[in-house]
Amino acid sequence: MSTVIPVPTAATPLQGAREQLAEACAVLGYDQGMYQMLANPRREVTVSIPLRRDNGTVELLTGHRVQHNFSRGPAKGGVRFSPAVDLDEVRALAMWMTWKCALLDVPYGGAKGGVQIDPRQYSTAELERVTRRYTSEISPVIGPERDIPAPDIGTDEQTMAWMMDTFSVARGHTVTGVVTGKPISVGGSLGRASATSRGVVHVALDALAHAGIPATRARAAVQGYGKVGRDVATFLDDAGVCVIAVSDQYGAIYASNGLDLKALRQHVDATGQVPGFPGGEALDGDSLLELDVDLLVPAAVESVIRADNAPRVRARVIVEGANGPTTPAADRILADNRVLVVPDILANAGGVIVSYFEWVQANQAYWWSADDVESRLADRMRNTWRRVLDHATANHLTLRTAATCLAVQSVAEAHKIRGLYP
Repeated sequence: MSTVIPVPTAATPLQGAREQLAEACAVLGYDQGMYQMLANPRREVTVSIPLRRDNGTVELLTGHRVQHNFSRGPAKGGVRFSPAVDLDEVRALAMWMTWKCALLDVPYGGAKGGVQIDPRQYSTAELERVTRRYTSEISPVIGPERDIPAPDIGTDEQTMAWMMDTFSVARGHTVTGVVTGKPISVGGSLGRASATSRGVVHVALDALAHAGIPATRARAAVQGYGKVGRDVATFLDDAGVCVIAVSDQYGAIYASNGLDLKALRQHVDATGQVPGFPGGEALDGDSLLELDVDLLVPAAVESVIRADNAPRVRARVIVEGANGPTTPAADRILADNRVLVVPDILANAGGVIVSYFEWVQANQAYWWSADDVESRLADRMRNTWRRVLDHATANHLTLRTAATCLAVQSVAEAHKIRGLYP
């Protein structure tokens, strides 16, 4: 018998994630016990990371690894190097990863990790030492059958190579499946680097079609020109979408007739930032979210679309390339304004799908072609889009609520079938 579940007030990403869960549990008729089990991580590890700087001084950093759920398989999730990392943020990201894996039928639970550090302020040698010490500290709880890290904000395939090597040295043999997102030369998968971006674009094109907007007549803005947003902009352009604005942490640029994305890539490679690109007008970064476009892709960090700016969002379709970019209060405003929001647990799931493919290939020591990876990724993304859309339509739900309900139901069923121990 269901009970009333108190809904948290969403002031942080974790409270927002729990509010989404509470809504799904209410729709599904789950009781307070099930909500509490799903709202809290199964395991958390916080570690101290002493770093010897290049100048000989010692600095102490803090790292976390949160494993949210194991009901459907080993935990899976990225490692973030950012000054904004804290335990509650990592908890929220781990929870969203659980729903993402369940929704896309990837046999993992969710996890997330992070170190509170601004990687731009450290040398490559220092970042290697941080990575290796962090890996050593969390190594008792990670592994191919336990928890498989991957890159996230501030980390990349080199970070994953260091993590794999550190873990392998301690085991006395090479363990390629301990992380995903590795370089190809040490067991990475073709297509992994661009997988999240490709997944976003597969779903974005389907969402535009559903909204009755031909891709070749659509105008788009991409907030966040980093690991995800940079390739999203390029792939949208390849599909015929006119990308009129992009931004990064330093600022934004705008061109009413569309940006020259090849020239923009060269500019960012040379300068390290979007502002200053001669092929576009300077724009305040926050203003990009309010441009009159058909498609908006927030692909940076959490909570950028909030109750204060959501009424000014004019995009007809929002596809979340980042994790948690829209707060629950903003979600309600966007729904009232009939903005189609494709939630993060669907839209940006391409990375975990191809991470799963990489893990499978590592375990089999058999590698797939780029075409195999891409076609299987496209099938997963588009099939799940249709399933979520059908569920939302049949039950009069938003896409986010429909996707969360499908994911939560899958995890809850696995938990109930396995039972409680002891």
